[in-house]
Amino acid sequence: MYMKNKIYCLLIIFAFSYSLQAQLNKYKYIIVPKNFVGFKYENQYKTSTLIKYLFQQKGFDVVYDDNLPQDLNSNRCLGLLVQLNHKSTMFATIASLTLKDCNDKDVFVTAEGKSKSKDYTLGYKEAISYAFNSFNNVSYSYKPPATRSTVKSTPVVLKEEVKEPKAVKAAEEKKDIGPPKINTSESNSEVVTKGSATVAAAAASQVSTVPTMGSPEVWYAQEIPNGYQLVDSTPKIRLKVYNTSLPDIYIGVNGEIKGLVYSKNSKWYFEYYIADKLQIEELAIKF
Repeated sequence: MYMKNKIYCLLIIFAFSYSLQAQLNKYKYIIVPKNFVGFKYENQYKTSTLIKYLFQQKGFDVVYDDNLPQDLNSNRCLGLLVQLNHKSTMFATIASLTLKDCNDKDVFVTAEGKSKSKDYTLGYKEAISYAFNSFNNVSYSYKPPATRSTVKSTPVVLKEEVKEPKAVKAAEEKKDIGPPKINTSESNSEVVTKGSATVAAAAASQVSTVPTMGSPEVWYAQEIPNGYQLVDSTPKIRLKVYNTSLPDIYIGVNGEIKGLVYSKNSKWYFEYYIADKLQIEELAIKF
C-alpha cells in the first residue's frame, strides 16, 4: 500500500509539472510591471528588475509593461502579466507571484516565499527567490497553441419510410452522423428504434471498458456537471472524466476503476491500477 501511494504521489507530481510546462509554453512573453500594486515607486526594493532577471534565467522572454513588442501590443493574449502578492511587517516579508492571462484569469500561482530580514530590499529578494522554486522543474519553450476543433453533438434521428418500411440504404448506414446527443442526467435514456415502438432503456451511469492502446476508437466529449462524459457512436457512455484544478488533467471514472486522464504530446491517456499493477491506455477524444 505504501508503494502504491508513493507511485500515485510521483504520478501526480509528474502530471502537475508536465501540465504547468505545457500550459506556460502557450505564452510567448512574461510582462513585468515597473510599479507593482502596493508600492509607491517604480521598481521599489528592486522588485521589478529582480523578477525580470529571474524569469529570464528560466528561459522566458520578459518585457516591461511600458515597452511591449509590436506583436504583443497587437495581441495581449501572447503574454502573461506578473502580479506580485506581498506583505511586509517588522518581523517578516512574504511574497508570491501570480501569472494572469489577457482575461485576468489566474494561470499559475507560486508558493509563498518568506524572509525574516529587516532590510526590505534583501527581504523581498529572499522571499521572491524562494517563490521562484515553483519553476524549478519547468523547461520552458514557446509553442503557439494549436487550434482545437470543436465537434458539436447532434441528436440521432431515425426516420421511418412509409413507402418502403423495410428498406435500409447502405449509404445511409455508413454516413457519418457525428457524435450523437444523449441525456446527460443520471436517469435512464430512451432510444427510439426505426418502425417500432420498442423502447430500450440505457442507464447513463453504466460505463463500459475503455479501448486498448492498439487502436482506440473515437469517443466524443459531452459536457456534464464538473466534467465530460465520453460516448461512442452508438451512442453509449464509455468513460466519465471530472475536472481538476489543472488543465488537460481529469479524474477518470469507469465503474469501479478510477484513475487519471491526461494529455501528453497531443494524445490522451487513461492511467489506473488493477491488482496493484499500473495500466496505461491511449484514448482518442473529440471535444
